Formats: sequence, C-alpha cells, structure tokens
Amino acid sequence: MLAIIGGSGLTQLSNLEVTHRRAVRTPYGEPSGAITFGTLLGAEVMFLARHGYGHTIPPHEVNYRANLWALKSEGATEIVSVASVGGIRSELGPGTMAVPDQILDYTWGRRSTYFEGGDVPVKHVDFTEPYSETLRGKLLAAAAAASEQVFDGGVYATTQGPRLETKAEIDRLERDGADMVGMTGMPEASLAREIDLPYATLAVVVNHAAGRGESARSIPFETIERMLHETLTRARRIIERLAVGG
Repeated sequence: MLAIIGGSGLTQLSNLEVTHRRAVRTPYGEPSGAITFGTLLGAEVMFLARHGYGHTIPPHEVNYRANLWALKSEGATEIVSVASVGGIRSELGPGTMAVPDQILDYTWGRRSTYFEGGDVPVKHVDFTEPYSETLRGKLLAAAAAASEQVFDGGVYATTQGPRLETKAEIDRLERDGADMVGMTGMPEASLAREIDLPYATLAVVVNHAAGRGESARSIPFETIERMLHETLTRARRIIERLAVGG
C-alpha cells in the first residue's frame, strides 16, 4: 500500500476519502500521530503528518524511527514524502516541484538508525542511491499524467533546523552541490532503506533559499503560506495519479 508522509503545509490530504485512523505503538516510541487510512480515486492509501496534525513537532524532534516503523507495520509497501524546500538552483524557484535523486545530510543528534543497542547486530546498508529509482519513476510518470511539470533529479540538502539558513550556509551548500534545502530528508530516507521500504520525495519549492531571488535580504514568510497552498494543490494531483498507477 502506498503511504504518504506530509510535511509543512500538508497536515492532511484534502482529496483523501478517509475510512479510519489508527494509533500505532512502536518499539521506538510514539509516531507523530495516528495513521489515516482512506482512498484516492478508489485506491487505498495511508497518510501520516510528519509534524503532527497540528504542526507542533519541529523537524529535529520528529520521531522518524517510529514514523517509518509504524507505516511498515500497518502495511506500507512504498513511501512518498511530500516536503517543502527552499530552492538553491536557479531553475528551482518558488512554485516549482522536483523529484530529487541525491541527498546531503547536515543534521546532528537525531536518532538515525535502527541498528543500535548492545543486543542489535551492526548492519550496513548501501545508500549510494538514496531514493528508490522505481518509485521515482512512478512519481515522474504520475506528474506527467497529471500534466504537472516537475524537475527530474537534484540534490536535497538536509539541515538541522528549525531555524532557516544563513546566506553563507546556502553558499556552502551550493558549493557542495545542493540544489534545494529542507530539514526532514534525513534520517527519514536512510531509515526507510534500513527496513527495506522503497522511498522517494516530491519536493515542493516554496521560497528561494537565503541570499537568492526574493530572499536576497530576508526570507519573505508572508508569501510562503500562499505558495504552499498553491503548489501543494498541484502536488495532491500528482499523488492522486500515483495512487491509481498513473
């Protein structure tokens, strides 16, 4: 079953016909909230708001391990994260969307693996390609079926948050090869790999990163909410097409 993790601005899927919700307990603590089950165009899906349904959990305090574990235990077979990001690459201005293919991780202090503790054997996972290429392909096909243009590829830099970055930090991220910046890409992607869940991200660009475009002097928060609403409406159409197979 397809599972969708909603980020900032996507605390619910307005086009989801809800059938029920279920609170799930995990060996890693409480997830961000109950899992919502329902249908999109008749296809069964599940949904979880990463920051809680009231958007009360900051990115560095999300229990990523519990979230991924809960979704898999309830039958998720693939996961799409819808994440709001700032655009670093010039082509990724506000209102654009991307399906990234690489990640840079600048987070610290997050519980980032299931393989820890004295009685848990060490396991190394291959993370050369952090996203499922099969699921990325499905997302791109769904976007085409929805007549929505998305950028194919790109490097998602994950910062600690919850503050936004300085201009100098964005300059460094750009030198490192980042095309977009967000706060929740890791350890979510690597945890999904550890438990063999295909994972991909639909990145929604809601602002220029610091020092770029209209964010040259400061981030225009007053426009982000409007951009979130407009772009997430388009993202929902892509998710619908993905749910029904294009």
